[in-house]
Amino acid sequence: MNLEQYVNAKYKGKSTWFIEETTSYENQERVLNVSSIKDYLNGEHEILKRPNYIYNGEVVEPRRIVIQMAKTILNFKAQYLLKNPVNLIGDESMVKEFNKVNKLGRFDDINVQILLQLLKFGEVSEYLYIDGNGRIQSKLIAADNGVPVYNNYNEMIAFIEHYTFDGITYYNLYTDVSVKEWSNEGGKTITKIGERPSLSGLPIHYKTLHELSDRIGKSELDDYQNILDNMEDMLSKYTDSMYKFLNPIPVVTGQQLTNGSIPKEIVGAGLTLDDGSDFKLVNGQLDSKSFDLVYKTLMQTLLDVSSTPAVSMNKTDISNLSEVSIKLLFSLADTQAGVNETYLRDGFYQRWEKVQHLLKYKGIVIEDEELISLEFNFVYNTPSNHKEILDNMKTQFDMNALSLETIVEQSPYVNNKLRELSRLNGVEYDTAKDDSKIHNII
Repeated sequence: MNLEQYVNAKYKGKSTWFIEETTSYENQERVLNVSSIKDYLNGEHEILKRPNYIYNGEVVEPRRIVIQMAKTILNFKAQYLLKNPVNLIGDESMVKEFNKVNKLGRFDDINVQILLQLLKFGEVSEYLYIDGNGRIQSKLIAADNGVPVYNNYNEMIAFIEHYTFDGITYYNLYTDVSVKEWSNEGGKTITKIGERPSLSGLPIHYKTLHELSDRIGKSELDDYQNILDNMEDMLSKYTDSMYKFLNPIPVVTGQQLTNGSIPKEIVGAGLTLDDGSDFKLVNGQLDSKSFDLVYKTLMQTLLDVSSTPAVSMNKTDISNLSEVSIKLLFSLADTQAGVNETYLRDGFYQRWEKVQHLLKYKGIVIEDEELISLEFNFVYNTPSNHKEILDNMKTQFDMNALSLETIVEQSPYVNNKLRELSRLNGVEYDTAKDDSKIHNII
């Protein structure tokens, strides 16, 4: 089913069908979910709705402790996978052109934004275009602003971008061949304000795995937000209890000789008791051990569910670890990073296919045989024992089992492989030029 058939079947050929598509129940539910996640990340947690209570005849405002640990976990995952740039591997001439696009378009920074959006909201879209300077650029479309349209074969046949700016609602309808722009500027009626060709076709729809749908993604926060809510609730209530129990209750045993009740200002006041009577201030006892056990259990559950190494959250003491021990500590993080990597790879393959198509408009032709060789090398930001790595590489180099290029490429002290190789060979390296002498070194 193509787009025309889809519109005729579902909206009877209505020209402004995309408005009804964005206001459908499924899309509104998705937008509300994204909005609630944004509110949560902005600090609007469930604990803030905790009502006031009456204690000793007075209205007391309870403690509402907010723990913004979700941001820490999400930032850790994004940086663990993408702090080191993604390396493009494949045919040399193809990688050379793709690296230029990657650098000029700042795609490494965009990759981090894509992963953060995936982790937070489960989906994000990317549209590639050629700007006025002839550079290939990437535009990200947030989950609550973009609506992918799929047919009965689960193929994307259109994409709707909608947003409101300065009180005016805009709609951008992306198809395989064009981008049509609509708005309600000047009144309530939606009118078409422009149309331009879409050189890269439809946007790329990145999404995570959703057990109930293969057309939308699922936020990672859904898996452990309730654990954080319970930690906040427990910490807030325990703090309130501590202040309550620190307020002592005066207790008199036996006959009191002083007339009247015990004065409220008991400190500094005198109290006369009969012979054999007793007076004491009684405090409630807090079960701190039970609190500590439950809170630590919740914290460990949070780390397990979110696949966050305890050592990265300062929850484990370490010293003198070998490379193998470090890998064991981060094995769960590696597993989760591998899952996130698959989500990115799916979109990256589509991205560079579109870049291949856009390069043709600039007179640069990359054949399909070259594109087939394209792969992506993700270098996880795992703490490492540099001395052990270098000793292993030196042993392999002495055995003629490892090249100098690989050592330079894998060295933790080298940021630019080509520049370092040029220095080793006494060749001047100019980052602004494609010096063939550098490529000959490799």
